[in-house]
Amino acid sequence: MEQIKRIVRVGQIGLKSALTKEELKRIRKNAREAAKYPINLKDFPEASPEALDEFAAMARELRKNKKNVKPVIALRIAPETLKKYKSLGKGYTGIMADVLDYVAQNPEMLAKVQ
Repeated sequence: MEQIKRIVRVGQIGLKSALTKEELKRIRKNAREAAKYPINLKDFPEASPEALDEFAAMARELRKNKKNVKPVIALRIAPETLKKYKSLGKGYTGIMADVLDYVAQNPEMLAKVQ
């Protein structure tokens, strides 16, 4: 199996933006191939309690520093509207959120619907 090395910088939007389509295809192919073999846990040394504590502290810090934590809500919308958004494909809920954000930040648009 080959290794693909890529530098991913802090703030970069997801791993997909850091890799080309060809690299992603190779990674998926390698993952399918690797899944055929059993995992040998002897290849991975056990983490020390200090290392685990350090990882836990890093995870807490990352969770605390998340700036864009958006609450999950339930929203009732017309079936036709949902169908239109779903026709946009994967990620349609993010598009819905962007539209709602845009309308909420533009008072003239809110005035039209009131």
